[in-house]
Amino acid sequence: MELKDKVVLITGSSRGIGAAMAQAFLKAGAKVILNGRHEQLPDDLVDQLQAIGGDFHYLQADMSKADDVADLAKQAWKVYGQVDVLINNAGITKDQLMIGMKETDFDDLLAVNLRGPFLLTKTLLKKMYKQRRGTIINMSSVVGLHGNIGQANYAASKAGLIGLTKTVAREGALRGIRCNAIAPGMVASDMTAALSDRNKKQIISQIPLQRLGQPSEIAQTALFLAQNDYITGQTIVVDGGMTI
Repeated sequence: MELKDKVVLITGSSRGIGAAMAQAFLKAGAKVILNGRHEQLPDDLVDQLQAIGGDFHYLQADMSKADDVADLAKQAWKVYGQVDVLINNAGITKDQLMIGMKETDFDDLLAVNLRGPFLLTKTLLKKMYKQRRGTIINMSSVVGLHGNIGQANYAASKAGLIGLTKTVAREGALRGIRCNAIAPGMVASDMTAALSDRNKKQIISQIPLQRLGQPSEIAQTALFLAQNDYITGQTIVVDGGMTI
């Protein structure tokens, strides 16, 4: 898919990997719709987007609320009259060992990480069917492939996204719709920045490339998947070799 003037909707794009993807797609000539839970984007991100140039728009929505998700789909389509690429990136963590995890910690996380993408994809897929084109990218995680101590809810949500990806890929193929997932490993973020030097060294020692990933590297993978018209139903692991 040629990205120039195509419309890309990225959930959870006010910071981190989502913000990096917004910038990457804007540089590629796409029109970008960003999303977050707050009323407006951080000033520094707005400055970065404006420095790139191009057309972008921001829509507030809480992905845990079905009404917000429905409104997001409606408003996103209204902004430019089309959505060509949907990236389900919004996600939260509520870590706790299994024996201490509350049901609400499980349910609340799945509402954002899995139910939200299901609802948004379902709505926009109907419109993509009519325009007979489109691609969907779901942000999974290596945790969804292998599990992780204290992240039963997160692992379940990310594994669920992989299953959703494969099904949407099969159902969408007859209408020219592709769907893939990205499974990042440890990526530099606000969360990893808060870790002690000792914990960082321990994590990095488990990564063959001996460093954390960068949000821009995940964004480049999203660009690749959006543009390659013969890849669908796949989960691309971007983890520095962590899962070898």
